[in-house]
Amino acid sequence: MPARIVITGAGGQVGRFLGGELTAQGRDLLACTSSQWDITDPAAGAAIVAPGDVVINCAALTAVDVAQTDEARAYAVNAAGAANVARACAANGARLIHISTDYVFSGEFDGAPRPYEVDDPVGPRSVYGASKLAGERQVQDVLPEATVVRTAWVYTGAGGDFVGTMRRLECERDHVDVVADQTGSPTYVGDLARALLLIADDPAPASVLHVANTGAASRYELARAVFAGIGADPQRVRPVGTDRHPRPAPRPVYSALSTARYDADHSPMRSWQDGLDAALAALG
Repeated sequence: MPARIVITGAGGQVGRFLGGELTAQGRDLLACTSSQWDITDPAAGAAIVAPGDVVINCAALTAVDVAQTDEARAYAVNAAGAANVARACAANGARLIHISTDYVFSGEFDGAPRPYEVDDPVGPRSVYGASKLAGERQVQDVLPEATVVRTAWVYTGAGGDFVGTMRRLECERDHVDVVADQTGSPTYVGDLARALLLIADDPAPASVLHVANTGAASRYELARAVFAGIGADPQRVRPVGTDRHPRPAPRPVYSALSTARYDADHSPMRSWQDGLDAALAALG
């Protein structure tokens, strides 16, 4: 029988979708929002986690610019909070899948950029990336058998994520200026959720995995693909540099992820283009 899945951060983008997938499958699920399991409370997990559970830690402070200006909060959630979840799993005989980010990488290459492998050197440029890297390390220190899953540019296409924002702006503006000098791995949340469930059902997954839709796209290329996918003219998207949209936190110039290690043991991730097509089709 599949293990019970416990989700932290069940009110967030990934946690909500993952909970919906598990419910649709009739799986044994305990979905905890931040009010039901405050991971910054070291004692909170003791009464929640049970032997044999698989905990998927979706709880995080993911607002990159908020993290940059509130470092204490970022580390409390993304580092100390992650360690608290790992301790609850270690104490109660549960497995842990901890979600991390492409922002642990610097985006700087000596030569031509290429998708990051799981064992490439890290070098976060922002407080968000540094706090998530600290969380990875604390999880692995507390629970060496845990699995860290790095993902990137996750979207549903609804609400305030990048794809959802492009859909909204297409209706509101004649032209949209989008940065063309930030490249990553756009990832449909549905594909990430399905991959997380495969990892949860794998009795011995690798210690670090990259899970993202394959290929690399700039924000500009992704925006054009969104416009084309909803029947709008992609020429209405215009490329600009990051300097045109200054933000408190620096972003990696290039942070695409290689899924080679994940693909070796599981159904390979599909391309970002196919993921986007699926997301837009699901939205109707």
